[in-house]
Amino acid sequence: MDFNVKRFAADAGTFLSRAVQFTEEKLGQAEKTELDAHLENLLVRAENTKQWTERIMKQTEVLLQPNPNVRLEEFVYEKLEKKAPTRMNNHELLGQSMIESGSEFGPGTAYGNALLKCGETQKQIGGAEREFIQSAAINFLTPFRNFLEGDFKTILKERKLLQVKRLDLDAAKTRLKKARMADARAAAEQELRMTQSEFDRQAEITRLLLEGVSSTHAHHLRCLSDFVEAQTTYYAQCYQYMVDLQKQLGSFPSSFSNNNQSSVSGGASISVPTIPVSASLPSVAAGGRGGSAAAAGGFNELRSSNGSRKARVLYDYDAASSSELSLLADEVITVSSVPGMDSDWLMGERGSQKGRVPITYLELLN
Repeated sequence: MDFNVKRFAADAGTFLSRAVQFTEEKLGQAEKTELDAHLENLLVRAENTKQWTERIMKQTEVLLQPNPNVRLEEFVYEKLEKKAPTRMNNHELLGQSMIESGSEFGPGTAYGNALLKCGETQKQIGGAEREFIQSAAINFLTPFRNFLEGDFKTILKERKLLQVKRLDLDAAKTRLKKARMADARAAAEQELRMTQSEFDRQAEITRLLLEGVSSTHAHHLRCLSDFVEAQTTYYAQCYQYMVDLQKQLGSFPSSFSNNNQSSVSGGASISVPTIPVSASLPSVAAGGRGGSAAAAGGFNELRSSNGSRKARVLYDYDAASSSELSLLADEVITVSSVPGMDSDWLMGERGSQKGRVPITYLELLN
């Protein structure tokens, strides 16, 4: 019992000593031992890493699940260590609606058949999205979360302990300054040596942990590469699904009976353009919007000859700047190649009007 009382009294005295030291430092009445510049820089870098990791995680979660209510529900299930109920995503819901409506109109009709094909494609995209979300959660979000809940919590714990050791050291320095008697001064010097040793040891432990943040950055870089790869796979799958669907829809008649035609005021029918695409995904990645049409031999021949050709406009295009030329579907314009121009573009002319036009909107005429 006496031992416990003495220990409690010692702990209370230590706590009071730290509180007094901390208060006097805040009031400018006591000196404070400063950490070396290298350690301070490591602390700042670790704090920045923590803040930006949290921010990237939050925005990634919003990207993967835009619905805040669903995110909250998933968070609650995760904390309860229960599996969240499986629900269809937006693409799958749209696909289901299209399939049901296509069945209602009848697969034997052009519209019903088209709805069924579109519905199946939307469900395929939904499945690809589900795989992407799962991959991103495992290979990207989980390592980031492990850093925040593991390594950084350890850093925080050791940093707080370093602050405690620093207060003990400065309190010992203060007592040494105030000691007058030889015995008291000797005891204060011994205490100072002990607290200095503990502070140095804790500073070294903290420094080693903080330097480990460099390894964290390297790990997160690998996770970032995995995330980009998952995105690339997802978008490539979606692109291929849509290319296949577009080809299937292209086999349908271009017009139906007058009852099935949509019209705008003035009796003009709405034209649904068909965008030419290539079967090669890498060409799209390399050439952007016009990468697929850039592979066509006719355009390459036009560039090499530096001449001009007639081209039919496949569908409407609104100019994005004064250097571009707006286009109307089915009109015929003159196009030519200009040295130094991006391979995705040609110079188009319509009477006195002239400007850049994207080659994906064009079909060269003989």
